Amino acid sequence: MNPKHKITRRNFLGTASCAAIGSTTFFSTLFNLQSMSAASWASKRNTNNEDYRALVCIMLGGGNDSYNMLVPIDNEHYGQYKAIRSNQALAQNTLLKLAPNSYNEKELGLHPAMPELKSIFDQGKLAVICNVGTLVQPTDKTAYENGAQLPFGLFSHADQDKSWQTSVPQTNAPTGWGGRLADMVQSANTNQDISMNISLSGKNVFQLGQQTAEYSILPTGTGSIGITGYDGPSTFDQIRTGAVKSLMEKQYQDIFKQTYAEIIQASQNTHELFSAAVGNSNLTTVFSNSDLSQRLKMVARTMKVRQQLGAKRQTFFVRFDGWDHHDELLNNHNAMLGVVSKAMSEFQNALAELNLEDCVTTFTISDFARTLTSNGNGTDHAWGGNVLVMGNQVKGKEIYGSYPDLILNSNIELGGGVLIPNISTDEYFAELALWYGVSKSDLVSLFPNIGNFYNTLATSPPIGFMNI
Repeated sequence: MNPKHKITRRNFLGTASCAAIGSTTFFSTLFNLQSMSAASWASKRNTNNEDYRALVCIMLGGGNDSYNMLVPIDNEHYGQYKAIRSNQALAQNTLLKLAPNSYNEKELGLHPAMPELKSIFDQGKLAVICNVGTLVQPTDKTAYENGAQLPFGLFSHADQDKSWQTSVPQTNAPTGWGGRLADMVQSANTNQDISMNISLSGKNVFQLGQQTAEYSILPTGTGSIGITGYDGPSTFDQIRTGAVKSLMEKQYQDIFKQTYAEIIQASQNTHELFSAAVGNSNLTTVFSNSDLSQRLKMVARTMKVRQQLGAKRQTFFVRFDGWDHHDELLNNHNAMLGVVSKAMSEFQNALAELNLEDCVTTFTISDFARTLTSNGNGTDHAWGGNVLVMGNQVKGKEIYGSYPDLILNSNIELGGGVLIPNISTDEYFAELALWYGVSKSDLVSLFPNIGNFYNTLATSPPIGFMNI
C-alpha cells in the first residue's frame, strides 16, 4: 500500500517517535520549510512552452568504478591509468573517444559498453562531471591529515549512500534534498493527493522531507499498488470490497484507528486515480527488458499523464544496485554499464516522443568511486568519482571539473588510489536545483554546506553544466 505523501496532524502522531530521533535546534530550524512561500522559487517555462520540470535520479548502488567508466585515452595519461589499474585496466583501443566542445586537459573516452551514451554526448545532450563526492568543506591531503571535518562514515556503503541523498554528509540527516525541495514546491501541483516525489525503488532518503515523502510505484501494470482484489470481478472480491469499505468508512473513537482508516482510504483513492491515468499512457518507444529500462519506462509513462495527475514539478528516484565490485570487476562492470547506457538512451528517446526533452534532467549518483589500485580481481571502496547528467537543458558534449591524474602520492590521493573529490555534491545538486527553479537565496535551505563551496550571490552557477 502506498503511503499518502502529506504528513497531516493525525498521521504525525504515528511518526512522531521517529521524527524525534536526531532532532536538534539546528536541523529543526534549517529544514523547517513550512513558512517558506511557494513564490520563493522561480517558475520557468521550457522551450515547449510548458511549465513542467522533472529531475530523475539514478542511484548506482554499491559504488560505481567510475574511473573505468571515464578513462584517459591519450598515450601519456593512459600510461598512468594502465600503470595504476594494472589488471583492471581497459584496452586503450576499445575506449569510445569523446570530443568535448572545450575541455582539453586530457583526452578521455567512455567505457566501450556505452555507445548509446557516447552518441547522446555527441548530440550535446550529455555531460560528464569529474571527481564529485561528499564533502563538508574543501579538502586536500594536507587538510585531510590535519583534521579537516570529513563526511560521516566515509567509505561506508550505508552512510555514503545516504549522504549522497541528503547532501548533509557530516551527520545522519533526517531528510533528503529531494524531500526538502518538495517541501518548497509541492504546492505548485494542483493535485495534492499524489506526491511530486515518485519512487520506482521503494522508500528512500532522497525524497523524504518534513512535509512530503515518496509515492512508491512498480515498473509493471499501471504502477500503483492498491488493495488486492478491491472492486475485482469475482463474488469473493465483491464481498471483500464491501467489508473493507465498511471498515474504512466507520468512525472510530480511537484516534489511531481513525487515522489508520483515513490513510487506507486516501491511499486506495490515490491508487485508483493514478492507475486510471497511467493505464492509458502507452509509449511507442521500445525499451529493453532490463529492470532499469522497465523502471525508466514507467517514469516516462507517468510523465505522459502529468497533466491528468496535476503535476508541474516532479522528482523520480530509481535504484540500480550491484556495483560493489570487489570481485570480477571487468565482466560485471561491462554488463552493468551496458544496461545503463541502453536504459538512459531509451528514456531520452521516450522524452523526445513526449516532447519533454527540455523539461527533464536525468543524473546519476553512487555511494563512491573505487580504488584505482586492484585488489586482485576487483577494486575497493574509495571516494571521489565521475557522474553523468543528461537532458536538452544540459550544456552537453562537455566535461566539467578537472579529471585527476591517476597516480599515487598526489595532493588528492590518500593511498591505494583513493581520490579526494574536488567538486562537492552540494555544487552538483545546487545547479540542478537552480535549473528546477529554486532561487539562489533558497539554496542554503536545501544544502546547508553550500556556502563552503559557492557564493550564492555570484552571477555564475556553481559548475556551469545547466542552461539556467
